[in-house]
Amino acid sequence: MNLFTYKKLAGYALAISALLAFKEYKAPLYPYKDARLPVEKRVADLLSRMTTDEKIRQLDMFWGKEISDLQGRHEASSFSEEKTAKMFGTLGAGSIHDFYPLTADLSNQVQKYAIEHTRLGIPVLFIEEGLHGYSGKGSTSFPIPLQLASSWDTSLVHKVGRVIATEARAHGTDMILGPVLCLPHDPRWGRVEETYGEDPFLDAANGVAMVRGLQGSGLSSNNSVIAEPKHFAVHGIPEAGSNTAPVNIGEREARSTFLYVFEKAVREGGAMGMMAAYSELDGVPCVDNKWLLTDVLRKEWGFKGFVLSDLGAIKMSLENHHIATDTSDALAQTFNAGLNMQFYDFSHQGFMDAVKKAINDKKLSIEQLNKTVADVLKVKFLLGLFDHPYIDNALVSKVFHTEQSQQLSLKAAQEGIVLLKNEQSVLPLKSNVKSIAVIGSLAESTYLGGYSNTEDKAISILDGLKQRGGDLKIHFEKGYSSDSTQSGLNLKDKAVDLAKNSDAVILVLGEDLSIVGEGKDRAGLDLDERQLNLAKALQATGKPVVAVLANGRPLCINWVAQHIPAVVESWFAGEKSGLAIADVLLGKVNPSGKLPITFPRSVGQIPFYYNHKPTSYHKYVDEKDTPLFSFGHGLSYTTFKYDDIKLSSTKVALNQDIKVSVKITNSGNVAGTEVAQLYIRDVVSSVTTPVMSLKGFQRVSLNPGESRVVEFTVKSAELALWNRQMKHVVEPGEFKVMVGSSSADIRQQGSFRVTAN
Repeated sequence: MNLFTYKKLAGYALAISALLAFKEYKAPLYPYKDARLPVEKRVADLLSRMTTDEKIRQLDMFWGKEISDLQGRHEASSFSEEKTAKMFGTLGAGSIHDFYPLTADLSNQVQKYAIEHTRLGIPVLFIEEGLHGYSGKGSTSFPIPLQLASSWDTSLVHKVGRVIATEARAHGTDMILGPVLCLPHDPRWGRVEETYGEDPFLDAANGVAMVRGLQGSGLSSNNSVIAEPKHFAVHGIPEAGSNTAPVNIGEREARSTFLYVFEKAVREGGAMGMMAAYSELDGVPCVDNKWLLTDVLRKEWGFKGFVLSDLGAIKMSLENHHIATDTSDALAQTFNAGLNMQFYDFSHQGFMDAVKKAINDKKLSIEQLNKTVADVLKVKFLLGLFDHPYIDNALVSKVFHTEQSQQLSLKAAQEGIVLLKNEQSVLPLKSNVKSIAVIGSLAESTYLGGYSNTEDKAISILDGLKQRGGDLKIHFEKGYSSDSTQSGLNLKDKAVDLAKNSDAVILVLGEDLSIVGEGKDRAGLDLDERQLNLAKALQATGKPVVAVLANGRPLCINWVAQHIPAVVESWFAGEKSGLAIADVLLGKVNPSGKLPITFPRSVGQIPFYYNHKPTSYHKYVDEKDTPLFSFGHGLSYTTFKYDDIKLSSTKVALNQDIKVSVKITNSGNVAGTEVAQLYIRDVVSSVTTPVMSLKGFQRVSLNPGESRVVEFTVKSAELALWNRQMKHVVEPGEFKVMVGSSSADIRQQGSFRVTAN
């Protein structure tokens, strides 16, 4: 057989096998069920087959307790076909929240019902919380986002996101309500702990890392979920620090800072979800703001996902903001603006009737309804819910709360602890310390941080010291009671006696659960009188005292910062918190965390953030004009020297990046990790710009005496501003470069000029 004949026969064979494969393939009855077709065509086909009622139902969220029997606060413990049938009917449901199935079998059964018993078999979307760990029972709990940001380690944040996604999807959850990308410029706000700090550059870097971590390499895989950044858009500066209060800000400032972070999450992170904020922005509630949800989010940034209301935010337009006449009007406004799904706002029947009324009254067009529904359906197709809707029930045992994930939680806690002060090198505790007095009720706390499963517990600071302390004698006293009775005074006396008979004192101070978290905004940020009096009494003993802070926001700890020799910010460090704190106190880990947020001296200084405008002086007759602890601040058990700053050029074009390098040397006696920070100042510009802005950071680990050259690349886009014509442009002129250990500790400086040619 010659070569030509062989090739000809081989071609026939391929054609025959292809024909047989085609015959074996049975095309689905409807195109929307055909996995070979593009998502856009499948969405269009499905929409064409849906009734108005079916479309409206896709915009509705159901509560887990409506379809299942729950164990504890919100874990689904069994499947109820009766409840599911009653709620779904033949129309199905857009999403389910607060379900948290104990096994994937439960979510599979609900999904199976939706697919097999509703007219078109549209799968349901399971949406849950997961800011620093999937909020289902027994999941891996990581440090609060504010502490993750304190690590200045975006690769770590990405890994945390991967674990959250993997554990969530293994239970059937498809979407996580996070990350929180608000910039908390008012620390009185109770939700500061949920954020990545005050700076847009650092916030965006962590936000992109978390979004990519959650969404993985492909949304349809069994270890990826939809990320839903929130609260869109300017929610971190509510008036008087009160959650959901009005936000008063101009477009230029919003675009330069708050919107910048969300834009990065969409453009670079590829976020497919978004949550609209409760608050109003320049008089327009965010859920009704077409400029925000359509013009900016979709048209400017190219957002391809869907927007969810915050819990009850649409209802607020009717009952709080008073910009709607009735439920129908409120829903018409929000859907026309670009929102896609309600969040427990109105009853299911009330929601259905109101949307239909809006259509009949011609306040909401069928065309707009179709657009709104299409966004939700697209996400479901991208998640693969139409093609492989069920999760392997055995997956949980392989990926849930693994040893590797627990070690990641420990590492995140260790990296995020910040050494604020260490006079006379009190820390780490020396070998001559044989006994420790651990004092303060919070030393026993097992709180994991907000948006964690309340049935899960952290390792307390007291238990962590006992586990890591070896032969150390460790004794504990609460030091104060929950009231001001004589028993409370006795507790303080007992704590002082214990301190006198110990070699060192670990005093745990901060916030208990009653004053931190969502809905727990504060008028003051001082330590309460009981804690402060205890600190003064212990300091008077003459023993070396270490203050460990357990809190979810910056506190005004002026007396402690002035009189206690060592102060450690531990935040709420997740399930391994006690071990991580003990590791730092005992010198097993050299602290490397840096503050992602400024500590004010008093509430009167608020708002107080490092990247303020030049005329924001903070000058008062009764207060200093400096913060208590600056943005980027954090000490080490070693020291670092900065030398030899170099710029790739002193003149760059408008669209040209610039490289900046600096040599860093460990000038101390122990190995350590420094977070080098690069700041930029636009010297003269057409509109006012901050006195300094973070534009780069790197963690560098060095042995004693070791040096390394660290290089930063500043993208040309990071030099841009929103000019007087509200155009985002890089302007010619001089830019100052500052590199150092914090925003208040600049070690090396240089400058370059951007030229028009």
